[in-house]
Amino acid sequence: MVPTKKDDLRKMVTQTTIETYEELTPQLIRLIEQTKQDHSLSEAQKQDEISLHMLGYVKSCTNEIIVEVLAEILGLDD
Repeated sequence: MVPTKKDDLRKMVTQTTIETYEELTPQLIRLIEQTKQDHSLSEAQKQDEISLHMLGYVKSCTNEIIVEVLAEILGLDD
């Protein structure tokens, strides 16, 4: 679908955002749980690692959203 109005584009981006965050959330949870279980790290180091995981998650989601929306608009296949 090629949006013809800003509102249509907004809806497309919103839907893609929801789908992407839901798809990638289990990976983030797994990383956080692994970090919490790592006894070689101090609590401060664990928090730093979790913060890095969160930043990476947001970056990955943002990139995926952009790619998915542009691919749909441009009619690109995998």
